[in-house]
Amino acid sequence: MAKPNIGITIGDINGIGLEVILKTISNPLIYKHCTPIIYGSTKVVSYHKNIFGIPDLPFQTLRPGETPAEGKLNIVNCWQDNVNINLGEINETGGKYAKIALECVVKDMEKGIIDAVVTAPIHKQSMKLGGFDYIGHTEFFSKVFGDTESLMMLISDNMKVGLVTTHIPVSNIKANLTTELISKKIKILRDSLITDFEIDKPIIAVLGLNPHAGDDGLMGSEEKTIIVPAIEKARAEGITIVGPYPADGFFGSGEFKKFDAILAIYHDQGLIPFKLANFSEGVNYTAGLPYIRTSPDHGTAFDIAGKNLADPTSFRKALYAAIDIFTRRSEYFELREDTMERLVIREESEEELLRNKVELPED
Repeated sequence: MAKPNIGITIGDINGIGLEVILKTISNPLIYKHCTPIIYGSTKVVSYHKNIFGIPDLPFQTLRPGETPAEGKLNIVNCWQDNVNINLGEINETGGKYAKIALECVVKDMEKGIIDAVVTAPIHKQSMKLGGFDYIGHTEFFSKVFGDTESLMMLISDNMKVGLVTTHIPVSNIKANLTTELISKKIKILRDSLITDFEIDKPIIAVLGLNPHAGDDGLMGSEEKTIIVPAIEKARAEGITIVGPYPADGFFGSGEFKKFDAILAIYHDQGLIPFKLANFSEGVNYTAGLPYIRTSPDHGTAFDIAGKNLADPTSFRKALYAAIDIFTRRSEYFELREDTMERLVIREESEEELLRNKVELPED
């Protein structure tokens, strides 16, 4: 199988994005597994490289839509402007150019130039100032790929957590929670575990919304009226799923270790325990998209931007996760296609035998 082309968006140029990118791709082993393509600007990349003392990297400069060179770093110049970099600052510039890089990578994904994308962190306020109309990466990619229903997942070697609702205020969670929405997220989670993580028969746990998962209705009825019907529907469709569990005891007791994945109802319910256990090694993965997108599980970290303190582990994990998911997904669909071809050949052979069958005369 050919090495995948992995697009890398630079994120907010005032944050730690390019620091963790450059620290990761300066390792020559990366090029044995993929062809990395940074979407941004050679000038901005060089500025950050000089700050952190990254050794010179052989690279090829591309325009959007051009074919990357294997075995070296590729940098797509998404703009020609001279950009003022103000490390650690929330401003329009950081959002504007992060937005341009994202729009550029989407076009190359649609053209088939890259096989997966790893996004460096953006800052929501900077993105808003820069004219970005989405609350985050997950919502952006879901929209640009045809209003695709997606699932925000946090993944690590020992935990996978999906979210029913993502970047909405806590006060709006109940209003956005429906049995239909939970059912969709369950299916995306199940399908992703099979195709992207090679788990043939995944076992999924669902958390409750209220304390004690509603305590049989004493602390809320959403478990009985909204969550349980979605679980029952999933079971009827052959999905192995259990819940709803009280979130505190579920994580505190280690119960989560018995499951291939957990579906949390809202953002902090899933991300707090995940990041407590996996902060430097977690990966954000958007399941359900026609394309592969991962990112580190941390933000722009403006407080340490430019200080050479950023840990690249999560970004490196995100890059390798994109490579692994691409490989697993490719193998899955190749196997399925091969199986379908074999079934077609078998059916055609059986039909041919029936057509050529000669009936013996009766005595």
